[in-house]
Amino acid sequence: MLRLRHLASSAALLLAASGPLHVPANVEEVPGPTVLPSAYPQELVVVTRTSATTRFQTIEGEFAGIEHDLVTLFAEQLGIPVRFIEAETEAEVLSRLSRGEAHIGAASLVASRRADAPLLFGPGYMDVRQVLVHRRDASGARSLRALDTKRVIVSAQSRGAELLDHALAQGPSLSVGIVDAGHPEAVPEKVAAGEADFGITTSHVFDLVRAARPELRTALTLGKTEKLAWAFPLNADPTLLKQSRKFFRRIAADGTLARLVDRYYGHVNRLPALEVDAFLEQCETTLPNYRPHLLEAERATGLDWRLIAALGYQESRWNPKATSPTGVQGFMMLTQSTLQRMGVRINHAAHANIMAGAKYLAMLRDRLPARIAEPDRTWFALAAYNQGPGHLEDARVLAQKLGMNPDVWVDVRRALPLLADPAHYEALQHGYARGGEAMALTENVRAFYKILVQIAPPMRELSQPGAPYLPQGDTEGRTDAPPRSPDAEIGLEDRFLI
Repeated sequence: MLRLRHLASSAALLLAASGPLHVPANVEEVPGPTVLPSAYPQELVVVTRTSATTRFQTIEGEFAGIEHDLVTLFAEQLGIPVRFIEAETEAEVLSRLSRGEAHIGAASLVASRRADAPLLFGPGYMDVRQVLVHRRDASGARSLRALDTKRVIVSAQSRGAELLDHALAQGPSLSVGIVDAGHPEAVPEKVAAGEADFGITTSHVFDLVRAARPELRTALTLGKTEKLAWAFPLNADPTLLKQSRKFFRRIAADGTLARLVDRYYGHVNRLPALEVDAFLEQCETTLPNYRPHLLEAERATGLDWRLIAALGYQESRWNPKATSPTGVQGFMMLTQSTLQRMGVRINHAAHANIMAGAKYLAMLRDRLPARIAEPDRTWFALAAYNQGPGHLEDARVLAQKLGMNPDVWVDVRRALPLLADPAHYEALQHGYARGGEAMALTENVRAFYKILVQIAPPMRELSQPGAPYLPQGDTEGRTDAPPRSPDAEIGLEDRFLI
């Protein structure tokens, strides 16, 4: 049996000499009411936790997240309401589920046999692995021996903790400092902050955090590829289990599952580390100068200022004097014709150019068919911003001809590059287009936007007392022209030299 001794640390650091390592959950739980297994015909009770990989609140105050969306769709299939109960950590999710306080645990859980919390698992919906991560300026690890005398951070009762426990029990005698991170997302963050030498987390969590932390690297993988899945108590109603299997078969067959995975993870490996480094540096040095203008554009259009900023970075690298050989110019890279129609008189004025670009993007989004849902609606608008709404419509027509869904981005994204292929564009209304560029721009903007969501607050937080100081930025080029309605008659093709 292991000899453990507590060290003075706010993170509950434990020192292990050798053998199995058990990381306690530092949660004082208040037991909640139990639910009967057969109660789900009236209400589906789901225990989850707040995180980017499960369920979170959007800037509009609504809930999103892949687990939230999956559960909501499942409840719709059952035809009953769903009630979410929040747990602080993964360990608490397991504990509440084991005590029968919920019908389902939907919290980015890895399907595995758990001695501490015997549970049933439904169908897997996403492949993941446990990874050992470190900072790129620190030595990596080719084997467990490299962990000797090192501090390793892991989330209590997670799959990573189980695998580390097993690996060290079967391996050499090592002295390893184990830190309970609490939340799985905290593992890579704490490694990046220097609070541990290594961290063990799930690959999809690492991918999301790495988008804004390019200094992180993977050293080893622990165990084999596994599946994320919902968990059920041992006494779960067999009918509920059967319905969940039916549900996942259906959404895998009709493409719904693939679209959800793309919605929340499709951007994670889009940008190389060097490009992320440059972007983060610009976020510190350049972005503050234009944030007041971006916030004003959000108030005028309803678009998240971070989305507008992401598009501006992709277009001009936040250079208000940028120009291209085709005649587009400024922070948002607009044509002279579009700028004039938007009431902008000074081409390179950042304030006016940002406002014009944001209004144009909002108009493109608003004119899309109402059946196209968010966030796909915004991704379509970005593609139209690059190549024009006519070519976007051609891509949607082509997607439908190829047996794909013209109303979802993951399918239209596949059709866009085909607009440069004579075998396809010659039969389309608007002919040839550089659809691959529109696809690449949209995917890059998605990636930059997700980074900004991680590192920059929404406008409602910036407007609160004590919010960070907002530089005033440049005021050159403001116009006294009245604001234009999104329904104003603007030439949609004027931005593009077709």
